[in-house]
Amino acid sequence: MGNAQLLSIHVHPVKAFRGLATLEADVEPWGLVGDRRWALVDDGGKVVTQRQQPRLALAAAELMPGGVLLSAPGMTPLAVPVPEPAETVTLELFGEKVQGVPAADAAAHDWCSDYLGVRTRLVHMDDPATRRPVDPEYALPGETVTFADGFPLLLASTASLDALNSLISEGRYAADGPLPMNRFRPNVVISGTDAWAEDDWSRIAIGDVTFRVAKMCGRCVVTTTDQASAVRGREPLHTLGRHRRFGSKLVFGQNLVPQSRGTIRVGDPVRILG
Repeated sequence: MGNAQLLSIHVHPVKAFRGLATLEADVEPWGLVGDRRWALVDDGGKVVTQRQQPRLALAAAELMPGGVLLSAPGMTPLAVPVPEPAETVTLELFGEKVQGVPAADAAAHDWCSDYLGVRTRLVHMDDPATRRPVDPEYALPGETVTFADGFPLLLASTASLDALNSLISEGRYAADGPLPMNRFRPNVVISGTDAWAEDDWSRIAIGDVTFRVAKMCGRCVVTTTDQASAVRGREPLHTLGRHRRFGSKLVFGQNLVPQSRGTIRVGDPVRILG
């Protein structure tokens, strides 16, 4: 394990939009700076993801000073500033009630609605330190998260992806593979480990930043969505169902909770602490 290192870092400024690769990122208690601080909500207040709208895979949001720059096929790019402190609205995210502040400019909501063809609003999480606790079944007191699915960071390893792709190649839907890492939308990708080694970790360090390994990541239909075309296939869920089923979950990757602040950089050593 001495040669394990951080291979890539990915930030998703708007939940469900394309991830952006970066060479370094600052780590806050609730995740990477800028990651999933924005989300789309429908008329009923429910957060919209690629589960309902695969075309979100083709949209991008670039972090800018004081906001984000939205872009998508057929759309004129739009700069959206972080809203000033204002009255919050209630969102529903996987059954949880979460507070957020809508973008102040109606053009942001219109842009997202026009792209998807359904009415949506763009909402910002104003205070991730208090707005949403991590699932108490797996959390320590005081741990919080942004609009990420459930935990501050998601880790995946190249060795495990290689092993999964090998299994896919031997299966019924071999033509669907091999799959790229972006199907799994991780924040951090590591190399230099054994396949599935992360199953047994409880605590790691990336560079000088330590993380608690909270739980395995159960996977959903988003992993079957080609992130370059928004077309859905059958893998990896078919193969995960045969080889990586833990209880009711099909598992790939590990959810992390930061235990310290700091900056992580591509090439940083990864140490297994427990």
